[in-house]
Amino acid sequence: MRFASRLTRCPIPYEPARAADVPARLAGLAPELRALLEGAAGCSPFLSGLMQKEGDWLEAALEGTPEAALDAELGRLAAAGGAEALASELRRAKRRVALLAGLADLGGVWPLEAVTGALTRLADRAVDLALRALVAAEIRRGKVPGATEADAGIAAGIVAIAMGKMGAGELNYSSDIDLICLFDDARYGGADVPEARAAFIRVVRKMTTLLSDMTAEGYVFRTDLRLRPDASVTPVCISMAAAEQYYEAQGRTWERAAYIKARAAAGDIAAGERFLQALTPFVWRRHLDFAAIQDAHDMRLRIRDHKRLHGPVALEGHDMKLGQGGIREIEFFTQTRQIIAGGRDPGLRLRDTVGALAALAHKGWVPEADAADLTSLYRAHREVEHRVQMVGDAQTHALPTGPEGFDRIARMCGEGDTERFRAGLRARLARVAELTEGFFAPGEVRAGPEMDEATRAVVDGWRAYPALRSQRAVAIFKRVEPEILGRLARAANPEEALRQFDGFLAGLPAGVQLFSLFDANPQLIDLIVDICATAPGLAQYLSHNSAVLDAVIGGDFFAEWPGSGTLAAELSARLDTLGDYEARLNAARVWAREWHFRIGVHHLRGLIDASVAGREYAGLAGAVLAALWPVVAAEFTRKHGPPPGRGAAVLGMGSLGAERLNAASDLDLIVIYDAAGQEASEGPRPLASRAYYARLTQALVTALTAPMADGRLYEVDMRLRPSGRQGPVATSVEAFRDYQMTEAWTWEHLALTRARPVAGDPALGAEVEAIRLGILAAKGSDPRVLPDVAEMRARIFAAKAPDGDWEAKTGPGRLQDIELLAQSCALRTAAPARRVEPQLRAGLRAGQLTAEDEAALQEAYRFLWRLQAGGRLLTQRPLDMAAIGEGGRAFLLRETGMSDIAALTSQLGFQTGRAAGIIERALGTQAVEAGDADGGA
Repeated sequence: MRFASRLTRCPIPYEPARAADVPARLAGLAPELRALLEGAAGCSPFLSGLMQKEGDWLEAALEGTPEAALDAELGRLAAAGGAEALASELRRAKRRVALLAGLADLGGVWPLEAVTGALTRLADRAVDLALRALVAAEIRRGKVPGATEADAGIAAGIVAIAMGKMGAGELNYSSDIDLICLFDDARYGGADVPEARAAFIRVVRKMTTLLSDMTAEGYVFRTDLRLRPDASVTPVCISMAAAEQYYEAQGRTWERAAYIKARAAAGDIAAGERFLQALTPFVWRRHLDFAAIQDAHDMRLRIRDHKRLHGPVALEGHDMKLGQGGIREIEFFTQTRQIIAGGRDPGLRLRDTVGALAALAHKGWVPEADAADLTSLYRAHREVEHRVQMVGDAQTHALPTGPEGFDRIARMCGEGDTERFRAGLRARLARVAELTEGFFAPGEVRAGPEMDEATRAVVDGWRAYPALRSQRAVAIFKRVEPEILGRLARAANPEEALRQFDGFLAGLPAGVQLFSLFDANPQLIDLIVDICATAPGLAQYLSHNSAVLDAVIGGDFFAEWPGSGTLAAELSARLDTLGDYEARLNAARVWAREWHFRIGVHHLRGLIDASVAGREYAGLAGAVLAALWPVVAAEFTRKHGPPPGRGAAVLGMGSLGAERLNAASDLDLIVIYDAAGQEASEGPRPLASRAYYARLTQALVTALTAPMADGRLYEVDMRLRPSGRQGPVATSVEAFRDYQMTEAWTWEHLALTRARPVAGDPALGAEVEAIRLGILAAKGSDPRVLPDVAEMRARIFAAKAPDGDWEAKTGPGRLQDIELLAQSCALRTAAPARRVEPQLRAGLRAGQLTAEDEAALQEAYRFLWRLQAGGRLLTQRPLDMAAIGEGGRAFLLRETGMSDIAALTSQLGFQTGRAAGIIERALGTQAVEAGDADGGA
């Protein structure tokens, strides 16, 4: 659509006489365009002057679309030639784009983002052309080592990183441009770097002069280079390596915030993008960074102190950018939230304020209504800022100081009633302050509860802990301490809860981040107190892994379980964003740790029961294996070539195969491969097929078990593979089938009843599953099964006695005993079921168990699993009712449905005794019957 047809508003001439100065040659324009020009000229001496200078161009530009006019103006600059001619042409382009953008803004033809985008495009073009022209001159003089004329196209490795509003595409009407100029030292040999640096410093200085100097033709952009690393002592252009080293060693929070908007804008953009990618860990921390709130608050106060902007808002002279309720408040509010959460969520890493607010609202970090309000207020503020600047092309953000100035700005906004304009402006400033001040201002320290001498002694000791070494940590903790103490006092056993929290606090290596998290999210204090009062083992884990609390406030921590397939896809997507193998392994640990914690919290709080928790822990392990196996295989392929033949399948055995893990379970795995006749891999360092898959399996085990910066994923047990510890760690599918059919012991066939493909090649996994079922069918009728099971049971009990009075796993009638009988039912019936409950039902259907016995075993298994799973969540040690405290005991009673410890003791004895009798009867009677049948034959 043409310019005239898109007009939605019109300024009112403040100085009608100046409106009459609109060039006569523009008199033939449409009446609505003429009104726009007269209103603009009557309010802005600067725009009036531009109309006089560029009237011929303007008349043609207004005939079409403003986008076409902008494209044409930027396009013609490529033919400008050398630096002197370029300087003149850029100033002409600046006049024209400023006039076009000003009229499109005043007439409502362009929204704010299009206005600021047009000014930013001009800045990008100006900087890029200036760099290339000046670098070309240095190359012609032989001052850039090894560079040819072709290298001038990417400025021989210089890049201008646009910061601030230029980086975000948000340049205001009279904005300066903030640049950080770097050069890619990797393009130059070590001896050539000093000479290249000297040439690039000259280029940047000349570029600044070319763009900033005021001449008879005006200026292009005032250029500010002070955001570079350590600007007081570094030259105007430094190497990328030096910049990286600075940010790694000395980078501050305000610099992190500045880099949210950073963009490679001119010169060697590809090198600039690589630099910004390398800086990602500095800008975007892996964990939620609520300490940034205090940093941002302190920065706001420093700005207000420096500019003397404290006190109540008075419109006269108020700074629309830095003053209370101003533009910077909205930007700080947005950027601080991005810093807090952007490390975990790349979807929040947007440069522009409006886009970032929308993303924050979409992800639940800002209420949608607040984001909509702030977006509207931001646009309104920026429009007022533009009109203040349009009056005389002044780099100012201050409102007028007198009534005449307010009249002028009101008319520029199309408002004939100045008081109404002022009232609206005042209301918008107040609304911004209302929405943002509460977020930044730290809460007041309130009085805590009364404490007795013993409690006071514990609390006084906290100041000696590592987490409270810094003054900043102490200051933040003082704000949350009363809330913590108050909630501890309301626990079922306050002394016990305090003791557990004391242990948690003592184990924290640092406190600023966690205490800031509590300060911004008081609901986390409830969770911590709940955990300390109930699960001391989990509290101890938290003290060393407090970053998992990030997940609690991520928005969906208490949502429904998404399923193993969804989790595997989520983890795969996260790992795909990382190029480094070690970084992927660390990222998998962070991700799995958070989900593991989530399951534990859901179980602790009664959102899920032990049975569901067991499936979810197994589902999480399956998701980790499914996502990590391709990563491990790809890294191995890089070194040794693709897997020979069809690849491999990873089988989960034991509790993983049966989809019932607890909070402390390790993983039983075996790996089956099919080389399909291929003798060796084909790659940089080829391996024989058998060695290839053995080392690939070892690589998987290392990926899971290696202690890294973020801990380990799982302990792994591979003793269930063919031939146990003596067998190869990976087995070919043919050898697996042959071994199971000709050499395997009964216990190995029992283990096979729980085998389940969890990762690797799906087709091979399906083939292994078919082999498994065939083996069960062939071996289940062997008369030795039951005698072997009975013998195995006796050996287990002889080797390991129950671990204390509350042992739920090992011993007659306990979990392992019931599982052994269930596996024998599955083997003897060739049932595909892997879990205990359906395996027992298979035994019932086959007449191996009576209905009464099967129901009793199911009941015992449910009871014992609840005790086992609950106990492993509370502690990694043998279950001790005295040690787990009142909260832990209450949790176990809730889980098992018992009224008190005496009832729990009685129930444990009853269930295990009854189950042991059923198992002994089943194995003993049937073993005798099998022997009799054998003898009769």
